[in-house]
Amino acid sequence: MNTKQATWQEMGLSQTEYDKILEIMQREPTYPELGMFSAMWSEHCSYKTSKNTLRLFPTSGKRILQGPGENAGVIDIGDNQAIAFKVESHNHPSAIEPFQGAATGVGGIIRDIFTMGARPIACLDSLRFGDLSNARVRYLVNGVVDGIAAYGNCMGIPTVAGETGFHSSYNGNPLVNAMCVGIIEDGRLHKGIASGVGNPVMAVGARTGRDGIHGATFASVELSAESESRRPAVQCGDPFMEKLLLEACLELMKTDAVIGIQDMGAAGLTSSSCEMAGRGGCGIDFDVTLVPQRETGMTPYEILLSESQERMVVVVQKGREAEVTAIFDKWGLEAAVIGHVTDDHFVTVRENGRIVVHIPTSALTDDAPLYNKEFKRPAYLDEKQAFDPLTLAEPDDENQILRQLMASPNICSKEWVYRHYDYMVRTSTVIRPGSDAAVLRLKGTKKGLAMTIDCNSRYVYLDPLTGGKIAVAEAARNLVCSGAEPLAITNCLNFGNPEKPEVFYTFRQSVIGMAEACRALDTPVTGGNVSFYNENQNGAVYPTPTVGMIGLLENIDSATTLAFKSAGETIYLVGETLNELGGSEYLAQIHQIEAGMPPTIDLNREVSVQQLVLNAIQKGLISAAHDCSEGGLAVTLAEMAIAGHLGAAVQINDTLRNDAALFSESQSRILVTVPQESACAWQTLTAASKVKVQALGLCGGDHLEINHNGKTLIQLPIDEITALWKEALPCALMNTK
Repeated sequence: MNTKQATWQEMGLSQTEYDKILEIMQREPTYPELGMFSAMWSEHCSYKTSKNTLRLFPTSGKRILQGPGENAGVIDIGDNQAIAFKVESHNHPSAIEPFQGAATGVGGIIRDIFTMGARPIACLDSLRFGDLSNARVRYLVNGVVDGIAAYGNCMGIPTVAGETGFHSSYNGNPLVNAMCVGIIEDGRLHKGIASGVGNPVMAVGARTGRDGIHGATFASVELSAESESRRPAVQCGDPFMEKLLLEACLELMKTDAVIGIQDMGAAGLTSSSCEMAGRGGCGIDFDVTLVPQRETGMTPYEILLSESQERMVVVVQKGREAEVTAIFDKWGLEAAVIGHVTDDHFVTVRENGRIVVHIPTSALTDDAPLYNKEFKRPAYLDEKQAFDPLTLAEPDDENQILRQLMASPNICSKEWVYRHYDYMVRTSTVIRPGSDAAVLRLKGTKKGLAMTIDCNSRYVYLDPLTGGKIAVAEAARNLVCSGAEPLAITNCLNFGNPEKPEVFYTFRQSVIGMAEACRALDTPVTGGNVSFYNENQNGAVYPTPTVGMIGLLENIDSATTLAFKSAGETIYLVGETLNELGGSEYLAQIHQIEAGMPPTIDLNREVSVQQLVLNAIQKGLISAAHDCSEGGLAVTLAEMAIAGHLGAAVQINDTLRNDAALFSESQSRILVTVPQESACAWQTLTAASKVKVQALGLCGGDHLEINHNGKTLIQLPIDEITALWKEALPCALMNTK
């Protein structure tokens, strides 16, 4: 292998891609040019493997102001207000350096939001870790949670919702998906665009260092035994610097000096410059020696590909440079003119005036390769789906099963996680972490904003098409249970190596399922992130297409929680339970089996269930609502009882097996409570719908009692269930029983 070949291969380029570069350039690229192609053509930046599949998503709608392709999606919520939101992954960095990996993941997604002209008002996270019996996994959990807390808390942005799951498939490759939500009060969007020949290009914020070089390509390969040596590809964050940058940028955006602004995120100055020029249909010319640097002797290659945090590229109107500099001086930040916009459609990079890069703008953006990867149905699906859970013997101690489920890692309380976060800062949080969705008050209005992030990866593993549908439907259900109308989604699609046909099949089928659910629920996709190459020595992680969703409450007084409120209120099941134990937490925890078909989902029924419950909440008929999902009806009742410090007595009459009646995870089900004074109006409303609604029993007492066809299956004190549920995760993290 010659030296040139070793160089481009080391940068992650294939022979075909290198040949295409030679064809475009009509010469050998310089070393900095090769680095720029490598970064911009990486999976992380170009979406070369996923882009054609992502086109299956619906991306337009009456509320969509900005769809995919910008720093964040934006939706209209009326009254000249808009919401910017997005989710992205920081998986590989968090596997190597959990604190900084998670912290800079939060910092990056916050910048994506305020780059759009939005003030960030909330963060969420979706976390997946391996087996908690593994010491390395416990180390990663502590590091990631501390990193998220440190960055968000220092920024003064509440972390209001999230999910944390555990499975051995994530050993060595955790998933750290960070979401941020912001509000645009004046309706003015700002975009990452360069235009106006001669307009200055400025680098603002922190100085550039050597951290994070080639982070984009690092995120586009599988982790390996050598990955630990790539700590330099993990960025280092400074939330106090970011707080200053946020305020400076928002102040600047109140002027009319800004043409375009973009975060120096993945691929750093390379991506921000060429993407801004690409969107504006122009060129850009800058000198790396003018970029403020915190280290000496940095080469053009290092400056171009550094992913040092808390930096922005701003294109401003010519003649307004001093005004921009004054604002950033006020906040103690750098602001330097490094170049200007051109009309030659080239990215030109200089070092002390000498040209070191001269690449057609389109070559780095529009001309990036696109692949239609081979896909093949995995052989394991036939075997897994053929298993019939109903062939298992029925349990003889349902009380003990509920105890085990309430203490299982995926169901137990995640208070240990979110107590690290300041979720009340800014005093707008109405519904806190631990409910179906978070709800924030939009000050100065009667409106509220609901948000959630969710995915059941086991369902996707067992049936990617159905699992993709459920991921979207359950997120929407969570919002409805909180009193909000679901509006739109962002997603973070976490999968293994797409070069493996079985992995790409799973990815493609998941997207098809998600797209179908988005259309049925009228929740278009505003953008997101694809994270491939999430693998360990045993293969791919469980496929995890994480869904972040936003909903609107026209009246914040309609905000609803899961907690039982008062003794004597009637508990109703909206929807129907079926003999569906495949893919359930019950099957995995009690029988150590992850097989069978996951629950089916009828999207028409899902829409009807959600519409009925949302209508009832808006009419003030429902006092509590909770999505019936992981763990089934018994766990859902237990969670409502724990939240309300109030018991319940329930009678179920049906033809199901005992374990199915209690622990089936059938979809399109919501448990609600109705006060006596609302009973008549509730019955009138439900009678007019086509949804099955069953009265199960009453709230009250200090025990949870569940009877099935006349037999008492569950009889447990709420205090006992609460203790098991609350203590499980802290004990597991301390490796005690």
